[in-house]
Amino acid sequence: MTYDNTLKYLVEQYPEDFIRYLLASEVTDIQILKTELNQEPIRADSVTFLQTANQILHLEFQTLPASTPPLPLRMLDYWVRLYRQYNCDIEQVVIFLKPTTSAAVFVDQFTARNTTHRYRVIRIWEQDPEPLLLSPGLLPLATLARTNSPQSLLQQVAVQVSMIEEEATKQTISVCTQLLAGLVFEPELIRQFLRREDMRESSIYQEILQEGLQEGRQRGIEQGIEQGIEQGLEQGIEQGRQSELRLVIRLLTRRLGSINSQLQSRLQELSLAQLEDLGEVLLDFVSEADLMNWLNTTEN
Repeated sequence: MTYDNTLKYLVEQYPEDFIRYLLASEVTDIQILKTELNQEPIRADSVTFLQTANQILHLEFQTLPASTPPLPLRMLDYWVRLYRQYNCDIEQVVIFLKPTTSAAVFVDQFTARNTTHRYRVIRIWEQDPEPLLLSPGLLPLATLARTNSPQSLLQQVAVQVSMIEEEATKQTISVCTQLLAGLVFEPELIRQFLRREDMRESSIYQEILQEGLQEGRQRGIEQGIEQGIEQGLEQGIEQGRQSELRLVIRLLTRRLGSINSQLQSRLQELSLAQLEDLGEVLLDFVSEADLMNWLNTTEN
């Protein structure tokens, strides 16, 4: 979810950068389409639709190739629903983010009897980083691009981020860069080149921290329609807590490395409010001792 939110934010804030990179077009009149198409809702957390005067760019990012339903079928489904509603040219692009040798990242079409549907696939780790370094909205993706010297590439991206003049934009792009770089770089290396303070100060970081809670509430509400409002809300709160717990553990693992089982058990017992408090301070931790001290203080 962290990566989904980050990339969705970048596409929606910098649509011209993605149109230029993927369609080789300088179009500036771009509309971000709502994802409420006919029938069941589109998975709004993983796809973005950008509409220009005569074309729709359907952009989907995948951290892992596994998907249910399978990605090729989803792409056909999206195309049919988009074409039925908008009746225009549709360019579909799937960008795989994390290096893998899985055969699934080389599949670029859906095939069944009498039916073939093609779409573009980009494996970002095979792409030249230079075009990605030219635009603020693409800088975070540059950390995942092709290189013989990953550390040099990360340093180059950090230099480009530091050259952004507007302070709020620089801070936000720095946060997005750190989040995406976490797919391939160790946290210690990221911190050598990018300010960790940007994470705590950034609004997008706070939005990501809240996403687990919101998702849990929404799922709880949806289930409550069938099972009763009270039960649904209770499940929503617990699902929100579990989502927040997973996010906090991921952030702690990036910050401190592997968390021992005893500390993980103590984290499991924290309330949603305590997990939210922990999410706000964990970037200041430098060792497991800091986490243990915080838990001791909180639990007393």
